[in-house]
Amino acid sequence: MEFEDKPESNGSLIDENQLDLGAKHQANGKPGASGKAKLSARQEANAKCDLPRKSLNRYTWQEIQRHNQKTDQWLVINRKVYDVTAWVDRHPGGRKVLNYYAGEDATDVFRAMHPDPDIVQLYLKPLLIGELAPEEPNQERNKNSRLVEDFQELRRTLETLNMFNANLGFFFLHLAQILILEALAWVIVWHFGSGWLITIFISFLLTVAQAQGTFLQHDMGHLSIFKKSKWNRLMQKFVMGHLKGLSSKWWNYRHFQHHVKTNIYPKDPDIDVGPLFVLGDFQPVEYGKYRIKFFDYEKQHLIFCLLSPFVTPVYFNLGSILEMCHRRHWEDIAWAISFYIRYLITFGPFYGIFRTMVLIYLAKFLESVWIAYVTQMSHIPMKISKEENRDWFSSQVLATCNVEHSFFNDWFTGHLNFQIEHHLFPTMPCHNYHKVAPLVKSLCAKHGLPYENKPMLKAFGDILRALKKYGALWKEAYCTHPEI
Repeated sequence: MEFEDKPESNGSLIDENQLDLGAKHQANGKPGASGKAKLSARQEANAKCDLPRKSLNRYTWQEIQRHNQKTDQWLVINRKVYDVTAWVDRHPGGRKVLNYYAGEDATDVFRAMHPDPDIVQLYLKPLLIGELAPEEPNQERNKNSRLVEDFQELRRTLETLNMFNANLGFFFLHLAQILILEALAWVIVWHFGSGWLITIFISFLLTVAQAQGTFLQHDMGHLSIFKKSKWNRLMQKFVMGHLKGLSSKWWNYRHFQHHVKTNIYPKDPDIDVGPLFVLGDFQPVEYGKYRIKFFDYEKQHLIFCLLSPFVTPVYFNLGSILEMCHRRHWEDIAWAISFYIRYLITFGPFYGIFRTMVLIYLAKFLESVWIAYVTQMSHIPMKISKEENRDWFSSQVLATCNVEHSFFNDWFTGHLNFQIEHHLFPTMPCHNYHKVAPLVKSLCAKHGLPYENKPMLKAFGDILRALKKYGALWKEAYCTHPEI
């Protein structure tokens, strides 16, 4: 099985001045030693998987697209056809991400979500049932084949430039920042006492630690730090469970759905938030048409401001607890319990049990506002639609936007001010986003796609403006359709 078939030449994606991006990572235009080793491993694996090629069944896209039911799921990766029906319940990323691509080409999303496809092929090989017929295109006919090829060429370029290699020192400092803030909060209480002014001050320190912990576990969940997945998973459990009191498995199942079908209603759980909010051009009209009114959605931009402090302490906490208990994730439960034990041991002697819990949730309330605005500024104002089966590149570019690059913006958002690059390359270490942004912008310009990059305050304001716009769509539909 070939995971990266090289497309025909289609012109250079990169200007000569942009090639300076790789100067630090390669010499004389040649990949580093690690790149050669990875390439030879892929070639060896591909050679082994190509042996039974002559005996494979051949299918048309019309045949493949019929297998898109929950009990019958085929998908295509690099022209190979896989029956994943029996695999969905064992898929580490959850069953839904496979459900969503049944009957479709999943080449680019597969490559985006798996840092090392040579390992995943061991699981794919038993699922292989055939390949596309020679006369069939590499992807569905409604997709722009030139754009798909250009994006795959871009990815190969970034791999050659070692843009998927993490700087472990960067992530060590990120973790150290969190631990130092937590330790500093304890030292301040130990030295100065637990008065209200001190409590308010350390709650801000703990808020920063909690928010930065969210960003760090996010990188670990995408396997973008360590070469071996098990170390990423272990450290994510430590940060998400021990430092934040939440389930890493709950986060990953939900977050991967968001990534594979970003802003696709109702597949993306981050925008399927009815009845609290109605988002996009379709859902508000649907609610209005059927006169669904849990409250006046014309005011939902104000409701967002009121509810944003409750996302982490209420919505996330309840979702995490229910998921852990329902699926019996005992390891995650143990990690989450260790979070509360640690706080009771460190702050309990100064505050007692009740006031320690108040301190925990005060920090989480403050963190919640921070995280709500940072995560939603890049999605709520962007294109929200029902399934359109677009190619990977355009679907992500249209559903996300960036916020201007600066040291503060990068730190405050955990580098998620580069949401376009993050969604195109989820396994890329976040410290490399700003390096690849010019190349992504160049590809957008070549194919006439928008590349939105805005100031942070404008991005925050766009959340409320978009919510107000969606509320107006609901109001218009509600008033123009008589009661059924």
